[in-house]
Amino acid sequence: MSQSKIPQAVYAIIGGSSTFSISFPEDLNFPNVTVLEKDLVFTTPFGDSPVFKLFTLGDKKILTLKMHGWRDGVTRADASRQVFWVLREAGVKRILAEGGVGAINHLLKLRDLLIPNDYLDFSMRKDVALGSPYLLTMRHPVCAEMAAELVKAAEKLAVGRVFERGVYAVTDGRHFESPAEINMLGRLGADIVGQSMCPEVYLAREIGACYARIDMVVNYAEGVVKEWEHRELKEIFYSESQRIGEILLTALTNIKSGQCCQCPELRTPTLLKEQK
Repeated sequence: MSQSKIPQAVYAIIGGSSTFSISFPEDLNFPNVTVLEKDLVFTTPFGDSPVFKLFTLGDKKILTLKMHGWRDGVTRADASRQVFWVLREAGVKRILAEGGVGAINHLLKLRDLLIPNDYLDFSMRKDVALGSPYLLTMRHPVCAEMAAELVKAAEKLAVGRVFERGVYAVTDGRHFESPAEINMLGRLGADIVGQSMCPEVYLAREIGACYARIDMVVNYAEGVVKEWEHRELKEIFYSESQRIGEILLTALTNIKSGQCCQCPELRTPTLLKEQK
């Protein structure tokens, strides 16, 4: 059942495949975390939203949801619009996201963590927007301040290697890419491949929010190092969720509410508007 009133929160965590197998944040038993409300569904102009949860981390209020809002019967474009419409109405200004990705860079190994600082968008969802009259500058797509906190948290808690930058190639899925596509993406400079950084990075900028993410290498992309195995993918999927969740909450503990970064300056009124 949809709710009429959206709670106010400055922070949001968009859960992906790396925390999908746990109940986040309850299963972490993280200090100073209290779940306030569960099963929150809101009416949006793009259909009913996915299920949200509201929790506190100390004095910070956070909205969170699973798997980017994707679910059966809803296009990924509409799911993204629903999520970010709710975040805009809630007043969210700081967004962390996570996911599992394929390694394109041959130097990456399974379970490596990467905090991407740029992207290549090969999805077919480039026109996904909320209808706001802004020109979005993607010069610095990721908030450097929040990314730095993710790096610090990951270096403290991760078992494997942590990379503080990299290029995320976005494709549509659900299928994996072909070896020729991966070869092309690698030649263009991509380090990892996944399906969620876009349109999230655009929508975050549209609502005036900072955005940063952490991604775990869960498989080698097609034609890279070796053929991926479903067994190996499943093992990572279920064994690393707690660690990723702890990294997100540790980073969020140290992220301030105020936007002292350059992110708010990268959204300006559009010039493509009829003058009256």
